[in-house]
Amino acid sequence: MRITTLAEARAYLDGFLNLEKTRDFAYERLGLDRIRSLLAGLGNPERGLPCVHIAGSKGKGSTAWLVEALLAAARRRVGTYTSPHLECWSERFRVCGETVSEAVLLHALNRLQPVADKLREDPRLRPSFFDVSTALALQIFHDAEVDVAVVEVGLGGRIDSTNVVESKVSLITTVQLEHTEKLGSSLEAIAREKAGILRASTPALHGPMPIEALGAVLGVAVATDTPIEEVSAQLIEVSSTTQRLRLEDGRELVSSLLGEHQAHNVALAVRAAEIFLGRALTPVELAALASCHPPARLERFGDSIVLDCAHTPDSIAALCRSLAWIAPRRRWVLVTSISQDKDAASMLQALAPTTRACIACRAEPVRSLDPVEVEALAFACGIEQPEACEDPIDALDRAREILEPDELLVVAGSIYLAGAVRGLLVDEFGG
Repeated sequence: MRITTLAEARAYLDGFLNLEKTRDFAYERLGLDRIRSLLAGLGNPERGLPCVHIAGSKGKGSTAWLVEALLAAARRRVGTYTSPHLECWSERFRVCGETVSEAVLLHALNRLQPVADKLREDPRLRPSFFDVSTALALQIFHDAEVDVAVVEVGLGGRIDSTNVVESKVSLITTVQLEHTEKLGSSLEAIAREKAGILRASTPALHGPMPIEALGAVLGVAVATDTPIEEVSAQLIEVSSTTQRLRLEDGRELVSSLLGEHQAHNVALAVRAAEIFLGRALTPVELAALASCHPPARLERFGDSIVLDCAHTPDSIAALCRSLAWIAPRRRWVLVTSISQDKDAASMLQALAPTTRACIACRAEPVRSLDPVEVEALAFACGIEQPEACEDPIDALDRAREILEPDELLVVAGSIYLAGAVRGLLVDEFGG
């Protein structure tokens, strides 16, 4: 049956196992056979498609947007594939800085459907939601004749569905303890998984990372004969809307993304774009950094609402540091939802010193912690006024009711939560 609407397309994709919304799967059984079979059935659209491939525990999405902005400023036709999405699954696919149209998505999906349906009959090759999405992205980019595809890894790297692309430069942003039940219980193990995207003789970059992780990444680089370099930046000045940073070569840049972690992501994006282009970016091209605004990265709505997709202890700590710079001495009313596989206690402990009230909700029916459990954890961490409120929109409304004039309303803790409330905020304030 031909798929004719985005609703039908989403219903079709929902028929595949969605590993982003379940914890009950064997990581080592993923492999690359499924995605390779899908792509072979499509005529291998990934072949000859030059890519910037981005792995890492945090910052992958921001770095992808930054690379996209820089290469677009250099007059390259860019396709960008990121995950997960915030509000609609079609956000994952971008061409020339815009989410692809319904017509483009449906055309590619209808071409892919018979291939995916045939593979569903084979238990060994039955594709997942992410396999199908990745193949769809590569087909869309092939059809659009992009000059470069910026591709974000989904989980890990070594056996991630994206690890079939022909990368011209590989990036590892950071390595943190995350997805330990799948990737391993140590920084070394997780780093080795992420370094699985490295290719012989293909330049690779990494941001600052703990020494245990760095040793593992460099070990994989030596074993695969991959030239690799560390890239970082020094933060010079922060305002409420931009920050100035200095690259290792002395160049000073202005970026709209705030925080020390984002300064390193900017540096990685600049170096990756310059390696891809084979030349230095011009001042005009670098100016694109000041107008690059990925959603839910310290996104401001009015004077008092901040939306951020931080959802690990390290990213929550980075959020706290960033807001301490741009809104010093302001206390928070926090709206949060935390997934079951996250260290909720550590996240709430980091938030407690600046948080007066916490409204806990359930942003994703399967993966989110019970709001009552989050409420109890918040109280144990010393937050004065914790409350449980099942629905994210109701939680946002409740937070606005109790917000005092000098306080910030901060929405953070889950990508699912950011997606659940962002549309309402954009409708009210503009995006």
